[in-house]
Amino acid sequence: MVLLGTLVNGMAIILGALLGLIFTRIPENVKTTVMQAIALAVILLGIGMGLESDQFLITIGSLVLGGLLGEWGKIEARLNAFGYWMEKKAGNNGGEGLFAKGFVTASLVYVVGAMAVLGALDSGLRLDHSLLYTKAMLDGFSAIFFASMMGIGVLFSVVPVVLYQGAIALLAGQINRVVPDPLLEMFITEMTAAGGVMIVAIGLRLLGIVDVKVANLLPAIPVVFIITALLYFF
Repeated sequence: MVLLGTLVNGMAIILGALLGLIFTRIPENVKTTVMQAIALAVILLGIGMGLESDQFLITIGSLVLGGLLGEWGKIEARLNAFGYWMEKKAGNNGGEGLFAKGFVTASLVYVVGAMAVLGALDSGLRLDHSLLYTKAMLDGFSAIFFASMMGIGVLFSVVPVVLYQGAIALLAGQINRVVPDPLLEMFITEMTAAGGVMIVAIGLRLLGIVDVKVANLLPAIPVVFIITALLYFF
């Protein structure tokens, strides 16, 4: 089943978020320490991903162009607005935007990164779900602490995760036919690096060091593909 890995990933996020909502009485000092540990691990993961670039100018260029497109399209603001809308629909009006914060933060952490893309491609091309199973464990564990601190919005992050990874898995066969293997490998390498920079930004955001509008950097992913395709063919 092509979507098995994605569905398992989604169920892990739901289960983790529900557990986090149940265990809300975790002491604040424990929550803070664990969240800081997760943020530091996220930063370390991002640095490792960022260093995988073979041509760092592609990473810089894609982030700059992607950031410009994201600011123009106001992606962060639209995601937050969507989160606030869901917050009202859920009748959670007393959370002072915590619902939206949980939804946006968790969605970015679970969607941005090589594991989401590579895992979905493996699912679609080879029916190998092992990478998404690993991602499911990581996402499920972090969802417990995200939900305990940021509430039910984390639970709804499953929607973009399933849509994003599911679309890649379903389209994997077409991607493999249209995109040459060397170009696909080049794209994944540079996309991993660009995603790594965004992952670092998410970690810094979780630590409260700097409030980077990470969602506005998301267009860097398709920009990476355009740049790598131009370099590959020309």
